[in-house]
Amino acid sequence: MDFIMILKAIILGFVEGMTEFAPVSSTGHMIIVDDMWLNTKEFLSKYEANTFKVVIQLGSILAVVIIFKERFMEMLGLGGRSKNSEEKQSRLKLSQVIVGLIPAGILGVLFEDYIDEHLFSTETVLIGLVIGAFLMIFADIFGGKDPKTVSVDQITYKQALSIGLIQCFSLWPGFSRSGSTISGGVLLGLSHRAAADFTFIMAVPIMAGASFLSLIKNLEYFSVDALPFFIAGFISAFVFALISIRFFLKMINKVKLIPFAIYRIVLAGVIYFIFL
Repeated sequence: MDFIMILKAIILGFVEGMTEFAPVSSTGHMIIVDDMWLNTKEFLSKYEANTFKVVIQLGSILAVVIIFKERFMEMLGLGGRSKNSEEKQSRLKLSQVIVGLIPAGILGVLFEDYIDEHLFSTETVLIGLVIGAFLMIFADIFGGKDPKTVSVDQITYKQALSIGLIQCFSLWPGFSRSGSTISGGVLLGLSHRAAADFTFIMAVPIMAGASFLSLIKNLEYFSVDALPFFIAGFISAFVFALISIRFFLKMINKVKLIPFAIYRIVLAGVIYFIFL
C-alpha cells in the first residue's frame, strides 16, 4: 500500500476525529469525503471500506476514555473523585448509561445489515444532515433556556432512557449521534454541557460494541495489505479527536447548537448542487 493510500487513511481519520463528537455527523462526513474524493472502494472491498469507517471510531473512543478516565474508573468501581458514600450516590451511575444505550443498541443489532446495504450513501447522508439540523434548531428554540439539569450527575433514569430513544435517530447516517442526543437532552431540561457529557460517555460502549461486531462480521474480508491503512486511520482519528473533544466541551454552553445546524444545512446544500 503506497503513501497516497496511507494519506487517504489519515485524511479520513482527521474527518472522523474532528467530527465524531461535534453534532455534524462524522459518518456522514466520511461517506461524503470518501464518495466524492477519496474513493477507498477502489482499493478496498465494499465491506473493508465500510468496516474501516467503523473501526477508526475506536481511535475517537480511546480519546474519550482518556478525557473521561476518572469518570469511567469511578463508574466501574475502580476509583475516582468521590470521597464518601453520599457523594458517590449522587454521581452518574453505570446503570444509567446502560439504560440510555438499550434502545439504539437493540435497533442497531436488528437493522445493521439493512443500514450497511442501503443507507451508506451521499444521498441518504444529505437527508440526515438536514433533518438532524432542524431537530437541533428546534432544541435550541424550545429547550435550554433555564435547564434544571446542569450537571451530568443530575441526570435521572427517565432522562437517560428518553435520550436513548432519541439516539435511535442517529442510526440513519448523517443524522449524528451527538446531534440527536444533545438535542434530546436539551429538550428534556439538560444544559448543553450536561447533555454533551452524557453523550460522550454513552458513545464509548455503543461505538466500541459496533466496531467489535463489524470486525467479527467482516474478519474474512481483511487482508494484511490493508492493515497499514487501518492503523494510520486509527491513530489519526485518536489524535484529532483529543483536540476536538476538549475544544467542543469548552464552547458548547456558549455557542449551543444552532451554528452547527446552519453548517449542516449549508453543507448539504453545497454537496447537493455541486455533486448531485
